[in-house]
Amino acid sequence: MKPFVIGICGGSGSGKTTFIRKLRQKFTESQLCIVSQDDYYLPRDQQHRDRNGQHNFDLPKSFNKKKFRTDVQQLVSGQPITIQEYTFNNPAAEPKILTFNPAPVLILEGLFVFHFKKLQPLIDLKVFINAKENLKVIRRIYRDQVERGYPIEDVLYKYQHHVLPSFERYIQPYKDEADMVINNNESFDKGLDVISGFIWSRLQTHEK
Repeated sequence: MKPFVIGICGGSGSGKTTFIRKLRQKFTESQLCIVSQDDYYLPRDQQHRDRNGQHNFDLPKSFNKKKFRTDVQQLVSGQPITIQEYTFNNPAAEPKILTFNPAPVLILEGLFVFHFKKLQPLIDLKVFINAKENLKVIRRIYRDQVERGYPIEDVLYKYQHHVLPSFERYIQPYKDEADMVINNNESFDKGLDVISGFIWSRLQTHEK
């Protein structure tokens, strides 16, 4: 059987990563396969630079979308894939080799999973994680400055000139096309319960 494919999209700081992590904890790898667009970033030297010479990682062309699509098609056809983990330009981190095996439910998550047109025929359910802009800024600052050690000036510059324009052009327009919008201003727990329940129902259908 073809796996049931769920696309999960949302702006930077909306809470996608935390949502996916909690969802991952509820299912085994034989039940649920999760593939992140983040692992398909092109190398730094292939990234677009803005007018001030700053690398812009928040564009659809920042990713190897052909490889992403090909790997997804391979999983849908029942074949495993192997990719190298993306370490967010951290030279101290040793990238892992990640292997993904086919499962009855496949989740594709990332900024542009709804924007990549050739992926759309493969997606059965679209979920949009939404949050207020001020909260997304705060979360982005916490992640990039506190967790990754980026200077605050760099974080704010990228949010103003890269993250926000990209969200408005390539991500937000697809909110109205989503089958489900989960607001994560305070908590996404109810939305997580709904998606988890839906996945369980698909797994039961698969087993019959």
